[in-house]
Amino acid sequence: MGLFGFGKKKDKAEKAAVETEDEDAKAAAAANAAAKADSETAEETAAAALPEASSEYVGRGEERGPWDVDDEDVPDYDDYLDLGAYYLPFMQHIELRIKANRATRAILGSTITYKNSSLEIEAYAAPKTLGLWEDWRDDFLAANKKASAVEGVFGTELRLPVEIKGGKTLTTRIVGVDGPRWMLRGIFSGVAATDPDAEETEALNRFFSEIVVERGEEPLAPRDLIPMHPPVGPAERKAAKAAAEGDGVDETQGKEHLKDVPTRPDGPLSQDQQTEVKTTLSRGPMFSEVR
Repeated sequence: MGLFGFGKKKDKAEKAAVETEDEDAKAAAAANAAAKADSETAEETAAAALPEASSEYVGRGEERGPWDVDDEDVPDYDDYLDLGAYYLPFMQHIELRIKANRATRAILGSTITYKNSSLEIEAYAAPKTLGLWEDWRDDFLAANKKASAVEGVFGTELRLPVEIKGGKTLTTRIVGVDGPRWMLRGIFSGVAATDPDAEETEALNRFFSEIVVERGEEPLAPRDLIPMHPPVGPAERKAAKAAAEGDGVDETQGKEHLKDVPTRPDGPLSQDQQTEVKTTLSRGPMFSEVR
């Protein structure tokens, strides 16, 4: 009886072990399938967000950004940093610098630094029916003989060698994307301007593509900078909105770029303006304070 009973236990144990192995195998297969699906989804998302280099940038506002606040598929930008003309997405390990006119204190744009690369961002008003980037690009090429036009992930972009101290030459990469009555311009420098396959190039390309632009309804001449204001974090924006709704105030209350904006500088694309770096707010790992 004792031997027979032991045999039954052994058979049960072996059966349980086989079932456990089957379950483990099924779980592993399911995990592999899920990982493969996630990988394929990530690849599809990346492909949709940033196409291969070409002369045209298609799908803006539908498949990819930079986005307009009124685009049907605009991502949720509640947690973005509000600079008036545009909202900046969250990204770890970057520094944000604000560029301002020394005389008027008007904010002109922002610069993102990530590892050995930087991205300068400016938003301009554009005609209602035509884009601005192609015309501006042609004007720039005519005025800068060393500049060249090449295909890029945002369509035709510019390469411009810039001489710096010590006799060295720095290559910059200038991109532009047209939206409804606006153009967003980005100037990449460092690795992001010279190595298209580098991790930081891909990171800053994606950062630029995730920006959300708010043109506003203020009448602006083509090539005018869209008014900006100092950074407003998500918590401040939500608090202002809640206070406005509680007081029955119009929802535009708290949007500083719609009122009390410093005088905008004159000049084509404001390239002749003196600028300075201003200390910015800190927000977790996204924005480190620059002194």
